[in-house]
Amino acid sequence: MILALKRAKHMTHDEFVDYQRIVHRPLLMSIPETEQYLRRFVVSYPVQAAQSPGSEFDSIVEAWFDDMAGLEALFFSDNFLKIVDPDHRNFVDPTSVQQMVCTEDVVIDRTDAPAGDLF
Repeated sequence: MILALKRAKHMTHDEFVDYQRIVHRPLLMSIPETEQYLRRFVVSYPVQAAQSPGSEFDSIVEAWFDDMAGLEALFFSDNFLKIVDPDHRNFVDPTSVQQMVCTEDVVIDRTDAPAGDLF
């Protein structure tokens, strides 16, 4: 699943990033369903790049699961619905969320590259 998120109107981009990292992420990590079903979790933030118009979004979230049953088990669990999901309204503009549940077609996989930022 890929989610494109914009910050709540009362926040700056930096406040959004801090909130997502310091407050929201620990909520997600606190529920047992995350450990059970989430296989990979990546949050990307836009950076300035030459010849790039930038992004209208404040973050892109990738949530990886073994199958659709795992995705549904996490996102429809009581813990997610009661603990994690209500927090989204504290930092995300709900009218801006773009979501895609997808499968990938890996064209190149150089994951053995040296550690560091990849662009």
